[in-house]
Amino acid sequence: MPSFDRTEALERLTAARVAILGTVDPAGAPHLVPVTFAVDGDTVWTAVDEKPKGGTRPLRRHANILSEARVSLLVQHWDEDWTRLWWVRADGVAAISESPAVTDRVAGLLRRKYRQYDRVGLAGPVIGVTVHTVRGWTATPTT
Repeated sequence: MPSFDRTEALERLTAARVAILGTVDPAGAPHLVPVTFAVDGDTVWTAVDEKPKGGTRPLRRHANILSEARVSLLVQHWDEDWTRLWWVRADGVAAISESPAVTDRVAGLLRRKYRQYDRVGLAGPVIGVTVHTVRGWTATPTT
């Protein structure tokens, strides 16, 4: 099956609306959570919005990143027509920032991509994933 080159993989990643963020907890167990995100150069940014979250603060993804900074992000397109299936995975190193300058810039990136953030505030720290590798697959060769 065909795979994407880096340029197309990054384009599909950037255009996607939701990603699954994969982290690992201190005991080595995987933790997956859907996130909104924005791509800025080689960094994928995500933030915590003010929608209610289950569990406690800090969020598990933050605690996991503090323990193990290597993470993955997965975006995909699923369709009943399996010739249209594709996915992109970005692997990298995550860092958490609470700097107002960084969180304000990331909030701006996210508001440009998701109009819902005009009504839902962004609270707490942001996560920046410096992407080291990007891989993708498609059921149909791209032209």
